[in-house]
Amino acid sequence: MIVWLNGTFGAGKTTAAQELLDLLPGSTLYDPELLGSGLRLMLPAKRFEEIDDYQDLPAWRRLVVDTAGALLTEVPGPLITPMTLLRQEYRDEIFGALAARRIPVRHVLLHAEETILRARIAHRADAAEDTEAAEAAASTRRWSLEHLGPYADALSWLQGDAHVVDTTRLTPRQTAERVAEAVRTGAGACDIVQTPEPTAETLAAGVLLFDDQDRVLLVDPTYKAGWEFPGGIVERGEAPVHAGVREVAEELGIELPRAPRLLVLDWEAPKPPGFGGMRLLYDGGTLTDDRISKLLLPGSELRDWRFVTETEAEKMLPPVRWNRLRWALRAREQGCPLHLEAGVPVG
Repeated sequence: MIVWLNGTFGAGKTTAAQELLDLLPGSTLYDPELLGSGLRLMLPAKRFEEIDDYQDLPAWRRLVVDTAGALLTEVPGPLITPMTLLRQEYRDEIFGALAARRIPVRHVLLHAEETILRARIAHRADAAEDTEAAEAAASTRRWSLEHLGPYADALSWLQGDAHVVDTTRLTPRQTAERVAEAVRTGAGACDIVQTPEPTAETLAAGVLLFDDQDRVLLVDPTYKAGWEFPGGIVERGEAPVHAGVREVAEELGIELPRAPRLLVLDWEAPKPPGFGGMRLLYDGGTLTDDRISKLLLPGSELRDWRFVTETEAEKMLPPVRWNRLRWALRAREQGCPLHLEAGVPVG
């Protein structure tokens, strides 16, 4: 298990984490910031000039998961992780990958009002004992204050996703006691879908659904970053078209009246750490307003859905999915399925 202590600078994550080690038997401190420091030493400096934060590195997000899995082969757990995580898509990617490894997460937000946070940040900077320490503290203070705005922007989704502990009037020990009790009662559990990580090429089936304006339906999974088509991995022994129909029913509560017709068959090239495989897109037809009003959202799998135009979809989908959608729409217009290899029509 991972106890993820979220919150901005000044919320008390580090001090609470140290106290929590005494309250949760077998626990170990796991600081993903060390992974960022390591990457800074190993990657070219130019790479860091391209980003604002080491969390923007896909390598860091993957290492957070891989390292957690490795640590839990050495220690019983839980891992206590005091780490600010404000971007929801990064939460999806990291927590979803942990769920795929069957590593449960307790997400706890340590929160305090902005005036309290500013006072704590200022106190930390004023406590420096010499010039060098003061300069470092001043830099940390600027960095911390810059994150108060993004924290305020992220607060709405954080409060909905995590168990909140208000640290305004709590000592570090009292904060840790509140967190330990929350962990014991199961608070902050991230009930997201557990999709096993592939170990070889996969076969996946997606279904395109449309409204009466010919806009296509996209869904926002809770377990990975980015928008997607309804659909999923074809199970062993399952026909791809049946997998698409099953996924639409499971994800959205929509029972398709007939087997959808194939629009695109696309071979996705392996790109480490992904294995690639065959990707099929089907035409699920147009949904009436009545059926759209009955669309469901399983909280453990999908966060949102939206009908979008082709232009809007280009801004929302990763390039590989956007290219697949673009050709699927052309195939729908022409009434003839297309065979793609790495997104390029063949034959």
